[in-house]
Amino acid sequence: MSVAGTPRTGSRIPYQEAARELLRTSVLDGMRELLTERDWSKITLGDVAARAGVSRQTLYNEFGSRAGLSQAYALRLADELVDHVREALDDNVGDARAAIRVGMTGFFFAAAADPLVRSLLAGEMKPDLLRLITLDAGPLLEHATARLAHVFQHSWVNATDEEADVIAHALVRIALSYIPNPPVPERDAPAEMSALLSPYVEAIVQVRGLRPPGGDGDHSGA
Repeated sequence: MSVAGTPRTGSRIPYQEAARELLRTSVLDGMRELLTERDWSKITLGDVAARAGVSRQTLYNEFGSRAGLSQAYALRLADELVDHVREALDDNVGDARAAIRVGMTGFFFAAAADPLVRSLLAGEMKPDLLRLITLDAGPLLEHATARLAHVFQHSWVNATDEEADVIAHALVRIALSYIPNPPVPERDAPAEMSALLSPYVEAIVQVRGLRPPGGDGDHSGA
């Protein structure tokens, strides 16, 4: 968006939707700031509300609970994964191997620097955070898969609904599995993921042909 509530296309987002998005952004940004200062176990919802400049009741109304707030933060992390892959596809037209490698490299660096992920990996065991990306990862997986599938459909990959869902689901599931167990220096995880997943994308492009970005139906900015 160029300004709050106004997409780049020029069409306006309804006020209530824009206001809610601004609220969520402010709260999650405030939570991120707090996580750079202290561990998640030492942060209360009151702390987050105060940092975001909203009331505790407003926080409860929007996120429901501490678990709801951490899940919303995790969903934003999943969005970063999609954004990294989308940008890498845009920058590496026709080169699936490079696109996946670059996209995953960017995501792994971002995840390693994220304070919630660092909080998960350091200090006391946090079963509530761990469940978000393991036993309770369904919403995270579904959200990121749907967004990433859209990217594979509406980019030069030109995947069908089914093809896009397969590659997006596999990529997201593998990427999320690295969050509680980060890649070790001895292994080039982005290159390994690329070697594993890029042949599927290459097969799609070979069968259907490369569609230049910006052509009819290209909506890579999911």
